[in-house]
Amino acid sequence: MKQYLISKEKYNGEIVYINYDKLQGYKFCPKTNLSYDGIKVNEMIIIKPSFIEKIIKRKIKNKLDFYLRLIIDNLDGDNDDDDTRIALDDLARYKKIVNQRYSIYLDPKYMELLNKKMDVIERELNNNLIFKENVLENESRKSR
Repeated sequence: MKQYLISKEKYNGEIVYINYDKLQGYKFCPKTNLSYDGIKVNEMIIIKPSFIEKIIKRKIKNKLDFYLRLIIDNLDGDNDDDDTRIALDDLARYKKIVNQRYSIYLDPKYMELLNKKMDVIERELNNNLIFKENVLENESRKSR
């Protein structure tokens, strides 16, 4: 399988082969659903540290926004207990992933702030779950 590197600054018309196994950087698979007749990208490796940091921060921000929307839906009464339990489990799993996989690319201060944010979200999800259980318990007592 041939592998290529595309560089804007130093392109002189020749193809450069690179051993990607020895290349250090952040690897990810782009998730695009667009059909395109040109080059298909299965995996990307980003080497520039500032770009890696931007991508990871955006990815984390999107995931935290998802959890915040879930909390808002819980407050509106749109979700049930199972969704909240699933979100708690998913948040615990995601927290481990962030601490293991992304901590080498991110600043320790940012990681500390991120862990605090995830703790607050986890606490809020737990509070929503406890509140819903109390409401259901009160309703069952009234119906007796």
